[in-house]
Amino acid sequence: MTDNEVDILENDVLAISQELLSVLLKDHTTGGNIFWATDNYAYRGKGYQFFDPITVESITGDNGNVIVPRSLKSRQQQQKRSREMAEVFTPSWLCNKQANLIDNDWFGRENVFNTEIDNYPEGNHTWQPSEGKIEFPDGRNWRDYVSENRLEITCGEAPYLVSRYDTVTGVSLPVERRIGLLDRKLRIVGENTGTSAEWLAGATEAICSTYGYEWQGDSLILARENILFTILDFYHAKFGCELPKCYLPGLADVISWNIWQMDGLKGVIPNSCVKLPKLKNKSSSLFSPEDFGEHEERTLFDCPGCKNKDFHSHTGIYAMIKDWKEDKVLTFASLVKQK
Repeated sequence: MTDNEVDILENDVLAISQELLSVLLKDHTTGGNIFWATDNYAYRGKGYQFFDPITVESITGDNGNVIVPRSLKSRQQQQKRSREMAEVFTPSWLCNKQANLIDNDWFGRENVFNTEIDNYPEGNHTWQPSEGKIEFPDGRNWRDYVSENRLEITCGEAPYLVSRYDTVTGVSLPVERRIGLLDRKLRIVGENTGTSAEWLAGATEAICSTYGYEWQGDSLILARENILFTILDFYHAKFGCELPKCYLPGLADVISWNIWQMDGLKGVIPNSCVKLPKLKNKSSSLFSPEDFGEHEERTLFDCPGCKNKDFHSHTGIYAMIKDWKEDKVLTFASLVKQK
């Protein structure tokens, strides 16, 4: 689990435990599973339609290679997703550059985690990780940094949060060169903790303050897996052994809350701004076909949010998230100021 392979195989996650994979597929808004929210897999038949939930069975066993990172998809598939869902992944060097701007402001100085190297004539962009322990400005300490809330919007496979690999080139990155927002927090945790228990407490705090949302279910499960395996990688780099499996479901639960499925323009479950359906059980589609017919033919009926472009007036199912510091569940929309 620490060889930095780009594609995390769902069969390997299942081998750890079915509970773990089930937690990673959980949707806390509906109480069921996240759903595909794309027609890319519809040709596979039942269980792979737009509103079908992603189940353990649909992505393991003989179906274990159904979901792959964008870098491993065919050029035709990449172009189709870019055209239909505006799916564009950012190279790691650009994620690093933008993350550095955040840290420049937080620390009050530059080159905290790395120094950018831009070789413009050749078009090469890279970075040199900083050496030694990160020093903190007066009045701030490592826990302040770890507990800072960070959010990646329309996160895809979460390249701004964790950088196990470059999402464009597919090149894997060793732990010491990772530049994601959570990667940086885990570096800080590693530099300021001694025992496994201390590290786990700090890492959990880091995860609880790291958020992201995504429309498409396949990208969402990849993001969740990338975050979980990033934690495993950093633990192994720190202690030279595997994180005990008993901790994984609890970590996965936090991740499944913090990396959630949502239409970012509306704050609701994708394509739920229609006549309100009755939610089905976990083994069924999220929405009833009798209510809507084929999703291409649906109309928004009289959704005031869609009609007036009002974020707070949609008839859809508003996505729920968890504030771990306050230990309460709330809608993401409640955090967005009304006009």
